[in-house]
Amino acid sequence: MKEKKRRMKAEWEPQRCVQLTWPHAQTDWASMLPEISAVYQAMAHQISLREPLLIVGPTAPQPPVPNATFAALDTNDTWARDHGFITVEEDGQLVLLDFQFNGWGQKFRADLDNALNRQLFDLGLLTGQYESHLDFVLEGGSLESDGRGTVFTTACCLLAPHRNQPLSRQDIESRLKLWLGADRIVWLEHGSLLGDDTDGHIDTLVRICPDDTIVYTGADSDHPDLLLMERELQSLRTLDGRPYRLLRVPLPRPVYDDGDRLPATYANYLVLNGAVLVPTYAQPDLDHEAMTTIQQAYPDRQVVGIDCRAVVRQHGSLHCCTMQYY
Repeated sequence: MKEKKRRMKAEWEPQRCVQLTWPHAQTDWASMLPEISAVYQAMAHQISLREPLLIVGPTAPQPPVPNATFAALDTNDTWARDHGFITVEEDGQLVLLDFQFNGWGQKFRADLDNALNRQLFDLGLLTGQYESHLDFVLEGGSLESDGRGTVFTTACCLLAPHRNQPLSRQDIESRLKLWLGADRIVWLEHGSLLGDDTDGHIDTLVRICPDDTIVYTGADSDHPDLLLMERELQSLRTLDGRPYRLLRVPLPRPVYDDGDRLPATYANYLVLNGAVLVPTYAQPDLDHEAMTTIQQAYPDRQVVGIDCRAVVRQHGSLHCCTMQYY
């Protein structure tokens, strides 16, 4: 019998929809609901121009969003990237991998969010082969795939406390290779942002792009761990032994909320059918530099900026709010 082969797709492959889990008064957004709702409306507008939307939450957004399906489900929060399905393809069929989301290592309540995937599947709103891995903690923001067998992650996240102990790095790697169909797992040992709740999600730091290109968050000598990450990337090689093409985006100037440094980053962008949505922070020079650099990685797509100053107040950004399905 022919062995089944699965793979984790690259984000730039054709998508069938994007999920947004909408903010509401029972989330941490309660004190700034009008501000964050306006950002979600802006994201929803840009996404719905290009592909269908799946919107999840206890109440439907107002005004209604065109080209959207609404699922009335209770939620703890809004980070669809981390509580959504991680999808792989196996022999041409979509497989929906349902991992445990535990609030980034039990930092926050996540019981309602952790139940969303099964509910969406049972409602028929997300279709494919359902596969439960609810005994293993894994978040979509912790993975990047080139669609050709290499999956990238960070050691500081996957080995962080309150996730999958006492599993070793080797245990975790063997599971990821099996479940994601990866030929190799690239573990980055360096890279972190001040104010990050996720223990170093790769989608805040390093993004894998077409044609063996990597967009990454660069910094100066005030951020030694990012400099070490840059050296790591320079030493990486593709499966056929070639260096990656590296594109460096700047680190935004510090953004604060009540004196707390927030993890603002341009790397947390979303690739869509025909476009890339890039977070901006009302820093025109750096916003422009980041968008211009990201355009080099995706020359066939329109690059659109979304003001994410409201989103970063809850320590996330644009990519964190979304999850694409194929």
